[in-house]
Amino acid sequence: MARKRKGRLIDGVILLDKPTGHSSNDILQKVKRIYFAQKAGHTGALDPLATGMLPICLGEATKFSQYLLESDKRYRVIAKLGQRTDTSDSDGIVVTTRDITFSNDDLLAKLESFRGKTMQVPSMFSALKHQGKPLYWYARQGIEIERAAREINVFELIFHRHEGDELELELHVSKGTYIRTIIDDLGEMLGCGAHITMLRRLEVANYPQEKMVSLEQLQALLDKANDEGIEPSTYLDPLLLPMDTAVSDFPEANISEELAVNALHGNPVAVDEMAEGLLVRMTVGDEKRFIGVGIIDDQGRVQPKRLVVFGEE
Repeated sequence: MARKRKGRLIDGVILLDKPTGHSSNDILQKVKRIYFAQKAGHTGALDPLATGMLPICLGEATKFSQYLLESDKRYRVIAKLGQRTDTSDSDGIVVTTRDITFSNDDLLAKLESFRGKTMQVPSMFSALKHQGKPLYWYARQGIEIERAAREINVFELIFHRHEGDELELELHVSKGTYIRTIIDDLGEMLGCGAHITMLRRLEVANYPQEKMVSLEQLQALLDKANDEGIEPSTYLDPLLLPMDTAVSDFPEANISEELAVNALHGNPVAVDEMAEGLLVRMTVGDEKRFIGVGIIDDQGRVQPKRLVVFGEE
């Protein structure tokens, strides 16, 4: 007999405002405990130094978290000029110290070179995997792994201020863009070195900043419910966003209740004309109930790819 999983069946996305000094997995486990959820997963790790938006998927929403990994993101960053560290942030060891001699015009010209599509070599302190281990594991052993350059896109780079040895920027970037690498590369181009002292993720995909909540807020709601002798879900669950918000940018393929029976068994079903290979958000009926993500096949049907399991025990 299958062992019953601990926790409750709860589906949705919570936008956690991650504090500094904690790993993303540490925050994930805390949120999972607060919600007493059976399943939970985050949608792209933030360094312990970093703060800001960390979407955490609960329950069936975890099936769609991968699509948020591939979404655009926006960051606010403060860099210290004149010092380069081995991790490109203030958690690392200073390896070079140099004078700051560049002009304002030179700074603006160098910033311009990062806008648009460029090639970037990921940092050795990234979470990219090599033979099953993240690159930062090798870096901590003093092992350098050859990394291939990857195309990134900086859709927007806003220069906020340059005061003394501090530089503040805001960047809207494509998936897989490492802000620490941009800052390190910029520092070398300016001839003085640089590293991150503050990094805050402002946006993931189209999620609104105002929906972010802190661990302290969640814990306070849990404590309030316990003090009042009511179910914590009364206060906690209204903060969850629907699971399909993870794929809200996908075109919608709406099918009838009759066709949904076949689709939920993994069978392709007919839809209105859509391009082959297109990833779509599958909904049912006039209520547009979300049932999963599919891909349009060569016969113009939607082939289910990831489906919501309703009432899974």
